[in-house]
Amino acid sequence: MTSISLNQLLVIYAWFPLAVLILFAFLIARFYEKFSNKRTYFRGYLITLLLFAISAVRYASIDSAIGDPLGDTLTGIAGLMLAILGIRLYWLMVINNKEH
Repeated sequence: MTSISLNQLLVIYAWFPLAVLILFAFLIARFYEKFSNKRTYFRGYLITLLLFAISAVRYASIDSAIGDPLGDTLTGIAGLMLAILGIRLYWLMVINNKEH
C-alpha cells in the first residue's frame, strides 16, 4: 500500500469545493438559458470542470502543485474558459437586462 503525501491530499481535496462552485454556476446558466431563451453555453462549465479534474489528477500523480507543463496548460485553459463563461453569464443576466 502506498502512502499519500500531504500535497496529494491537498490537491485532491481542493478540487472538490471548486467542482461544487462550477456545478452551481452550470446549474444557474442552464436554468437561465431554459427560461430566458438566451444562449449561455452552459455545457462549457462541464468542460472546465473536466479540465480542472484532469489537471488535479495530474498534479497529484506527480506530487507537485506547480511546474508540470501539461497540468499548468490545462489549468490555464480551464481558468480562461471559466472566466469567459462567467463574464458572459453576468453580462446576459445583469448588464443586458438593464437595457430593457
